[in-house]
Amino acid sequence: MIVMSIAGVDPSGGAGVFADLKTFQAIGVYGTGVVTALTAQNPYKFFSTMPVNESYIEEQIDSVMDSYEVEFIKTGMLYSPEIIKLVSKKIKEYNLKAVIDPVMVATSGGDLTKEDLANAMNRYLLPQCILTTPNISEAEKLTDFKINNEKDAIKASKKIKCDNIITGGHLDGINTINIDDEVTTVKQELIETDNLHGTGCNLSSAIVAYLAKNNDMKTSILKSLDYVYEGIKNGNYGTLIAKI
Repeated sequence: MIVMSIAGVDPSGGAGVFADLKTFQAIGVYGTGVVTALTAQNPYKFFSTMPVNESYIEEQIDSVMDSYEVEFIKTGMLYSPEIIKLVSKKIKEYNLKAVIDPVMVATSGGDLTKEDLANAMNRYLLPQCILTTPNISEAEKLTDFKINNEKDAIKASKKIKCDNIITGGHLDGINTINIDDEVTTVKQELIETDNLHGTGCNLSSAIVAYLAKNNDMKTSILKSLDYVYEGIKNGNYGTLIAKI
């Protein structure tokens, strides 16, 4: 089982491609990684971003697909509308099943993208994906709808252009899951900790790994929520710890 992450690089190892590869390995699938941007950041501070040229991103994807049969991928930080268009093209070209983590802002506080990213995602990427995993802030940007409570999250989930889970780290631990327009909520205990860097990356990559191991979507999401919870609970260095 071979999967792919298309995302940025976090040199501290807590988020982005490095975190995705750790999660893939922890769950028991082989991970490949395509780099869309370099960042200078750590769990506590964001410094800068340097995007990778679109043609080189395409070459990375093609080089992996030339050797491996990849079915499931996840995307993280895509940085610009141009990169979003490119990744959307490659998803269609290779008939990939994509889980989209619509990364726009780093946990450590930095803006990771150019403007108009939400519009590009809605137009090009979300119509092709099998799931997207926004947090509250990202869901608000994708839907242009303010989320203040559980009812708002349910309404927002119905506005997103594909199946989705709106994560509940900033909504009292209430995760809103919408699969085939059937909405359920799952509440998790909020853990008092600083070890939160990369939670979104770990969640989306875990979902991909469980899907690749022949779990259905709902099961993959629930297992991934548990995986991230345990990673936060046992975390260190300001980030999660990957455990089977």
